[in-house]
Amino acid sequence: MPQWVRDAFFYQIFPDRFRRHPSPDPQPLIPEVFEPWESPPTRRGFKGGNLWGVAEQLDYLEDLGVDALYLCPIFASTANHRYHTTDYFVVDPLLGGELAFRHLLNEAHRRNIRLVLDGVFNHCGRSHFVFQHLVENGAASPYQGWFFIKSFPVQAYQGTPNYAAWAGNRELPKFNTDHPQVRAYLFRVAEYWIEQGIDGWRLDAPEQIEDHDFWREFCQRVKAINPEAYLVGELWFDAQPWLQGDQFDGVMNYPLARAIWGFVGGDTLDLELIARAGLRGVERLSAPELAHALDDHVRRYGLATAQQQLNLLGSHDTPRLLTLLQGDAERVELAFRLLFCLPGAPMVYYGDEIGLEGGPDPDCRRAFPWRPEAWNHHLLRALRQAAQIRRAHPALRLGDYETLYAQGDRLAFVRTLGEERLLVSVNAGENSWQLQLPYPQEGELTELSGAASGSSTGGLLHTPPQPPRSLRIYRLP
Repeated sequence: MPQWVRDAFFYQIFPDRFRRHPSPDPQPLIPEVFEPWESPPTRRGFKGGNLWGVAEQLDYLEDLGVDALYLCPIFASTANHRYHTTDYFVVDPLLGGELAFRHLLNEAHRRNIRLVLDGVFNHCGRSHFVFQHLVENGAASPYQGWFFIKSFPVQAYQGTPNYAAWAGNRELPKFNTDHPQVRAYLFRVAEYWIEQGIDGWRLDAPEQIEDHDFWREFCQRVKAINPEAYLVGELWFDAQPWLQGDQFDGVMNYPLARAIWGFVGGDTLDLELIARAGLRGVERLSAPELAHALDDHVRRYGLATAQQQLNLLGSHDTPRLLTLLQGDAERVELAFRLLFCLPGAPMVYYGDEIGLEGGPDPDCRRAFPWRPEAWNHHLLRALRQAAQIRRAHPALRLGDYETLYAQGDRLAFVRTLGEERLLVSVNAGENSWQLQLPYPQEGELTELSGAASGSSTGGLLHTPPQPPRSLRIYRLP
């Protein structure tokens, strides 16, 4: 397992929507006509964000505390989200091409920021050269075994699709990954970009490739080049079969996201929006129910594997966190502070840190508003502080996890590493709260931000009164 992941703070970027920047390339293949930057996003439109823009804002990300980037697909594609891959060996010219990628990678690594790319290997776009070869040549094409073609001619644009496609979408023909040439091709893609210096792969819809041997060989080939490369799968459910040490290092921790939404959101959580977005398994949770989910997660995977999970509160596939919580920025702040105290690598979806809103896709993919007057600066400072505290205290990154208290909408747990023992107290309720628990060690409780302190005397631990919708971290005696 890559040891750096346990310490990392990830930031997810949807490249077309993060930052548009003029290309320094004297012969750029970038048109000048894009949708207005802050106009509502559309399924087909392009805003013109590019990798030059990401590189330009590395100082902003470094100041936030970010030390790892996950980019949605950057390879040549006909879609703004680029999950319709045309060529896996070419960086999309609209993003700045190879020159912009190399510049971003070099500048990120110079700042000790890792770069993880999105690998979409279950399917490609219908403009992929092999699929187009089949469209143009039919049964005469030597690539017949690469896809699941039922008959010829291939109905790629009209009529009923006569080939297997992701979710039945004719734009996304499904690779036949049992075919040896397809396997060799996809494994070479994985190796090539690791050789170019990327730090890992986020693997899209891996359960669609129903072959664990495929992922075992994928892992072996990648790790042979860089043993510290991070392999993280997009799995929305229990991922034990993929987390046995021979396939993925971690997965996108959507079960944790759903649990935090349910607990922190309380009555504010917009269940109607969640239903419209097609999200499953989301319900309002009490503190005991959240504690059970957290305990079960650590117990199921083991602490070492739990520390490798990519913990998130939103992504390009979910409504924005602030919108899910119906504009309640205090609860968004509480969710972020909790995220940074749990085992696993926290990830923030671009713009969530400044209160960007958005409903289901494509609205959750709005352009980042680079106007500070449009930002929630209190939320931004809170997230920056949460990242700083996590970085300063190894127990929050590497420590054991133990639930101490869970009742109603109040939760307390301990993170322990060596001599460092930190109590995390969460009040998701609407009233002030004071934690009192049996505790054998006498001494003072020091609140990490210096806001208040408590004590442990006479066998009883006392925290100061804690405001509603807040989180406090104390150093235990």
